[in-house]
Amino acid sequence: MKNSSLGSIAFVLFLVFFSTAVAAIVQNEKIATFKVYGNCPMCVERIQNAALENKNVKAANWDLETKMLTVVYDEDKVSLQEINQNIANVGHDTETVRAPDRKYKRLPDCCKYDRPPVKS
Repeated sequence: MKNSSLGSIAFVLFLVFFSTAVAAIVQNEKIATFKVYGNCPMCVERIQNAALENKNVKAANWDLETKMLTVVYDEDKVSLQEINQNIANVGHDTETVRAPDRKYKRLPDCCKYDRPPVKS
């Protein structure tokens, strides 16, 4: 009975490993870096959480000093534009999307940054 049980466990582990390997091959993972405006540690959490709101974003890291966000995402399932929009929706301007004024105004005072000019 022990051998049967061990064989079942080994088979389940094999299936988990195999399905994970196949999933990694199927996903079209991409890394991108772009500017996101913010000022403080509270911004770090808000920006990263907004990027990760989409389940197809696997990782997000915003550097407070450089104001650059690096994301790892499945480009077949989510676009950079969508990621930028999620961040703008919480009040932070990005290189390509300006946050709605009402969202920016709701940020805590320490999070308000000098907004870049509107692109025509």
